[in-house]
Amino acid sequence: MSGGEPKKEEFQRYLEKSGVIDAMTKVLVGLYEVPEKPANAIDFIKEYLGASVSVDLDKLKSTIDSQAKLIEEKDKEIAALKKQLEAVNAPTQ
Repeated sequence: MSGGEPKKEEFQRYLEKSGVIDAMTKVLVGLYEVPEKPANAIDFIKEYLGASVSVDLDKLKSTIDSQAKLIEEKDKEIAALKKQLEAVNAPTQ
C-alpha cells in the first residue's frame, strides 16, 4: 500500500459525507437518461446542479437600474422624513 492510500480514502470519505458523490451520481444518471444528449455536457451538468448557465445581462442590468432608482427614491424619502422629524423635535422659542 502506497503512502497516498490513506489520503485517497480520507478524500473519498469527505466526498461521501459532503454529498458530492450522490450529487455527481444523480447528474450523471440524469445525463445518461436524457433522450437527446446535449451538445454541451458541462452546461447540462451546471444546469442540472442549479448553476446559471447563461445570464441575461440586459435583464440583470434592468433590474439593477430599477433597484438603484428605488434606493434613490427611498433615500430622498428618508431625508424628507428626517427633516420633518427635526422640525417636530426642534425646540420652540
